[in-house]
Amino acid sequence: MAALRHFHRRVCKGVFLKGAFGRNLGVSAPVSSQMMTVRDALNSAIDEELERDDRVLLMGEEVAMYDGAYKVSRGLWKKWGDKRVIDTPITEMGFAGICVGAAMAGLRPICEFMTFNFSMQAIDHVINSAAKTLYMSAGSVPVPIVFRGPNGAAAGVAAQHSQCFAAWYSNCPGLKVLSPYSAEDARGLLKSAVRDPNPVVVLENELMYGHSFEVSDEVLSPDFLLPIGKAKIEKEGNHVTLVAHSKPVGACLDAAKELEEQGISCEVINLRSIRPMDFDTIKESVMKTHHLISVEGGWPQSGVGSEILSRVLESEAFDHLDAPAVRVTGADVPMPYAATLEQAALPQTHNIVTTVKKLLNLQ
Repeated sequence: MAALRHFHRRVCKGVFLKGAFGRNLGVSAPVSSQMMTVRDALNSAIDEELERDDRVLLMGEEVAMYDGAYKVSRGLWKKWGDKRVIDTPITEMGFAGICVGAAMAGLRPICEFMTFNFSMQAIDHVINSAAKTLYMSAGSVPVPIVFRGPNGAAAGVAAQHSQCFAAWYSNCPGLKVLSPYSAEDARGLLKSAVRDPNPVVVLENELMYGHSFEVSDEVLSPDFLLPIGKAKIEKEGNHVTLVAHSKPVGACLDAAKELEEQGISCEVINLRSIRPMDFDTIKESVMKTHHLISVEGGWPQSGVGSEILSRVLESEAFDHLDAPAVRVTGADVPMPYAATLEQAALPQTHNIVTTVKKLLNLQ
């Protein structure tokens, strides 16, 4: 197992950073003050929180001397030293347990999983210790910890490294679960997560790390925070509501742009927060557009989309639907390795366009 993990770190990280996939995951060149990559947004958020609060620390595999497997922690070890940015052995169960204990003792650790697929090694600490201790201690033992790292499908890393854990972790009371899409999301949500007194899971997407987004001066402020539990309407529309989180938000925006040229107006909602979920924003949008499609990269059964559709069914928004609500999800199979099959297993822009037209009974 250790040999396989070492192989994964060298091949699935080194090749992607320096080889053919460097276009997506490579270290970003300096950008203007109004443009920021998701990677730099996360890096700056961690840096500012390390400076703001000396209880904050970052711990995980290769986060220090190597500058992070995806360079999210680039430069932080040199700036803050061994006590604040800490390399660990390859043992999620070990360093996640240390982080949870440190949080119980009053520190505010950021626990990085090289991929959330590896968080299964530490699931007892995340669920049974971090999520439940405040309740079981009658409120006397808070656990202010952030579990963060890449989640969902990357590129060519097959079934054991491509799973989306949004539905898994959002199922557990005691955890807050965030899923950023843009640089603004990444900065504002991570800073809020670090300051939150409860355990927060931040599900990033490694294919988004190198993407640049325009950000305002407000977003670049050290005091910028985004509220946990509040969605963002990325695009307003009148004919159909598209709800997504993480990378699929971009696919929804691309689909909305294509459909706009055909006279179809889509409202695109970026969930940002999976738990707590901003259902009010979804409900108000559905009551306006009368149509709903949820889009996610995870599996269909018991997914985030299932939760959204169930809440609509149980709410007053159901009476406003002119057609059944629909889910667009990843295929109900382990992720294939072959690139063509991988594309077929994930929701693409054309899948969303086709689903919208079918829902609206258009050809």
